Amino acid sequence: MNATVSWCGTMPLRAVDSTGRTTLFDTSAEFQGTDSASSPMEVVLEALASCSMMDVLSILRKKRRDIRSLVASVDAERAESHPKVFTSITIRYELSSSDCTPADLERAVALSMESYCSVAAMLRNGGCSISWSSTII
Repeated sequence: MNATVSWCGTMPLRAVDSTGRTTLFDTSAEFQGTDSASSPMEVVLEALASCSMMDVLSILRKKRRDIRSLVASVDAERAESHPKVFTSITIRYELSSSDCTPADLERAVALSMESYCSVAAMLRNGGCSISWSSTII
């Protein structure tokens, strides 16, 4: 696994992975950005939610649950001094399903967050606390 990030005189930065897929990174004008793409720290939150959601979807599909939609909303707190790492993150999962029980969803989320999600493991190993809740809508 590898990637290259390039700056060509202006923001956003362009990252290209080993298969040629592109991700843009930016920041606000206050820090000489154009605010046209997610910041690196926002991308970390997006990666956490995406990594965990892939696990949850896989687990629920293996249980043959009907999945109409799944949304994960992420809120984070950061340290006040540099490096401004994440100190705590809360994820709220909302599932629309005709046959999934709250216990099914909570078990899938717990398995992801405690055993399978690599992004969650890296953040926890860095000292960030991660909590979650799940709701069926």
